[in-house]
Amino acid sequence: MEKDSLSVHGFSRLQLWDTADKDGKPLKKPKLAGDSGWQGPNAVVNLGFQDYICAAIGSVAGSKYVTHMLLGTGTQPGVTDTSPEGETRIRKTSTNTLIASQTLQATAEWSSSDNGATCAIKNVGLANTSAGGTILCGNTYAVSTWATNQAVSATYQLRFSQ
Repeated sequence: MEKDSLSVHGFSRLQLWDTADKDGKPLKKPKLAGDSGWQGPNAVVNLGFQDYICAAIGSVAGSKYVTHMLLGTGTQPGVTDTSPEGETRIRKTSTNTLIASQTLQATAEWSSSDNGATCAIKNVGLANTSAGGTILCGNTYAVSTWATNQAVSATYQLRFSQ
């Protein structure tokens, strides 16, 4: 007898964009300053499986849906984590689309005004609230220094396979 299985693999990509020159003069067009490339696979946490996948499929009370993306300074979350390590700055509302029958893509952007001081970022995650709550998943990448004259764009894909 064949067994059915479902796998979830997450991949993320972050890009830093220069929005001003070294003297602080705004650029007419943002310039790509750094690109993590696709990183993954990610870690889906236990409550992510429970609340975002299983409960959502069953329309169970308390089920959660991805609405926000977040950045952090820490490592990839462990399976029992409920929040990202070293979350920094503000969470951004994600734009969620299906880019294939088995791939959810979430995107978000942070402007230079969202960053009051240079910081090192190295993880990204998906959540259901603008603060607190329980994350669905998170991923890590090589550390990037986010300067105050830079914007960040992030793409996160959850690829489901059998």
